Amino acid sequence: MENAPAAAIILAAGKGTRMKSAHPKVLHPLAGKALLGHALDAVTALNPKALCVVIRHEREAVAQYVNSYCPQAILADQDEIPGTGRAVQCALQKLGEQGQLNGTVVITSGDVPLLESATLENLLETQQQTGNQVTILTTLVPDPTGYGRIIRSETGAVTAIVEDRDCQESQRQIREINAGIYAFDAEFLTHALSGLGTDNDQGEVYLTDTIALAAANGRAGTYLLADYIQAEGCNDRVQLAGLHREHNRRILNQLMRDGVSIIDPETTWIEKSVTIAPDAVILPGCDLHGNTAIGSGAEVGPFTSLTDVKVGEGARVRRCDLRAVNLARGSNHCCETNL
Repeated sequence: MENAPAAAIILAAGKGTRMKSAHPKVLHPLAGKALLGHALDAVTALNPKALCVVIRHEREAVAQYVNSYCPQAILADQDEIPGTGRAVQCALQKLGEQGQLNGTVVITSGDVPLLESATLENLLETQQQTGNQVTILTTLVPDPTGYGRIIRSETGAVTAIVEDRDCQESQRQIREINAGIYAFDAEFLTHALSGLGTDNDQGEVYLTDTIALAAANGRAGTYLLADYIQAEGCNDRVQLAGLHREHNRRILNQLMRDGVSIIDPETTWIEKSVTIAPDAVILPGCDLHGNTAIGSGAEVGPFTSLTDVKVGEGARVRRCDLRAVNLARGSNHCCETNL
């Protein structure tokens, strides 16, 4: 894209204890791809000059995934000092080894799988047009519990972000929350982080403490995201399942708008990488994965699972579990014994 950011940073160092898993949170799958993979897709669409992923918990597993999925990404190790502010400091130090960092730095998280690249593009554009020191992605949520609140002055200007655990009672009623996604001026960010401490309830270096510094200069802005689900993070398996359902719902709705008949969306699961031509029919109980491609007029299902399968125009496939095969145009394929 035009005016690409100087760098993009993905924070993926957290342990994710609420997942209660031996696996890193950011590597848990959603719709055939790790949470971190969705985050990498969103930022690479910005074509940043440098991309850095901050890692710590289960370092080797996360590093291996990043190296395989996005080889151009730089890995930065967060040290024992906790907090998002410290994570970003570690990333900036690593990026600094690659050369001078000038321009806009976009920061996001490895556990927001529904975040769209178009949203990041709008955030970046807002930052570059306003000349702010920081632009914060904010959104209005029904229940702000657990999120940092956006504090504004009587004139509506951003003055600070207060973390949920540090909120006063009156601040807990604020529904505009910090999504944890930002566009910073690189020079400001580097300077602001150098002066941060750990004087808060958790004893962490909060990235959000930089906002008050920018606000004092009158140069802290926001981009308000109407679609708040995009900003929802994944902290436990209940949220993971909910985000998976919502991700699937959006894919199915778009396919139906594009001319595909999906008879029972409640029992149909289709990954984003699947392509389906108009006038195809997907019957109940189907799940379609990988690079599966369904031709026009084809009928799939019921109770069919396809992975990397090519289904020709007018073909019929039902009650099957197939992988990596090509089904000819107009063929009729049924595998009752696979059930």
